[in-house]
Amino acid sequence: MTAFMQVAGLDHRFGGLHALRDCSFTIEQGRITCLVGPNGAGKTTIFNVITGFLVPDEGSVAFRDRKLDGLRPQAIVRAGIARTFQNLRLFADLNALDNVMIGIAGQFGEEPVGAIFRPLHTSRAQRRRRQEALATLDHVGLADRAHDVVRNLSYGEQKLLTVARVLATGAELLLLDEPASGLSAGALDAVMALLRRLQSEGKTLLVVEHNTRVVQQIADDVLFLHQGHLMAQGTPERIIGDPALAEIYFGGAL
Repeated sequence: MTAFMQVAGLDHRFGGLHALRDCSFTIEQGRITCLVGPNGAGKTTIFNVITGFLVPDEGSVAFRDRKLDGLRPQAIVRAGIARTFQNLRLFADLNALDNVMIGIAGQFGEEPVGAIFRPLHTSRAQRRRRQEALATLDHVGLADRAHDVVRNLSYGEQKLLTVARVLATGAELLLLDEPASGLSAGALDAVMALLRRLQSEGKTLLVVEHNTRVVQQIADDVLFLHQGHLMAQGTPERIIGDPALAEIYFGGAL
């Protein structure tokens, strides 16, 4: 199996803080890879570098053998990579449908000149975009909440909505930042089932996760990050069962 995405030698500093240190790993197509490690290990920094929100001091990221170095976040989404955020970043005063429609790439209706000179084309594009957004909401189990304002959704439903929004981009590789954090048991099971279903449909997932139950149930591979450096990569059984890594992660209580 060839590497779907390759991260090579990433190094990044925030002033005196060395956030990433010669960090290298590969992601294989069609698999769920969980990125774990103690707080401050550099997990979100890696997401920010991969998706163009940060420029590394050293190293590179390649996706499908194409270097992503220097690309802006929008261009990386068009290349096939989309991500969620820890703080959700939803539009709380819009409804769920509008939030997903914003995520759909390539809307002609967003071009003011096109909207003026080709109104019929723009109207058709808007209807198509709306249909796609409704289908995406249905896919994650939120079809009946499409017209509800986001602030009125439960936290679990908002988590599902963030996944719907990255799905709407059509990306092949989904970077999910703690999709299971803060959820009730029922909502947690729904999110895990959704992630496994997305994998069965051909998506590749890189997931930041702290809940070892989730890691054990969804991960094919686990990356263990500590102080910005990749300490280990392997199966969930191997990583979770390693006493040295457990000592770093939870003081021996992994």
